[in-house]
Amino acid sequence: MLMIRAIVRPEKVDFVMETLMQAGFPAVTRIPVFGRGKQRGIKIGQITYDELPKELLLMVVKNKDKDFVIKTILSVAKSGDKGSFGDGKIFVSAVEEAYTVSSGFKETSKDEEG
Repeated sequence: MLMIRAIVRPEKVDFVMETLMQAGFPAVTRIPVFGRGKQRGIKIGQITYDELPKELLLMVVKNKDKDFVIKTILSVAKSGDKGSFGDGKIFVSAVEEAYTVSSGFKETSKDEEG
């Protein structure tokens, strides 16, 4: 299992969420966040805005679904055909175990191997 963390523009997040749902990935946690990337914020006149609003999407997927989910997010979250600074970032990390609170069901990364 893998944790995918996608930081996207607020104006793109609903479209990303809907596209993931239609693609069969409804389980997503959405958190409003603020931050800056390589562009170091934006400067308008004499004012620099170095904490820009973004949305953080968290999801756990099977290893075999990683490339599809990432390609889906990349294609939907990008601004225009070429994209632009501030479109976001995607991080992928391993998940060893996941538990369902209501049932106590435990899922492990080893479950995928068999």
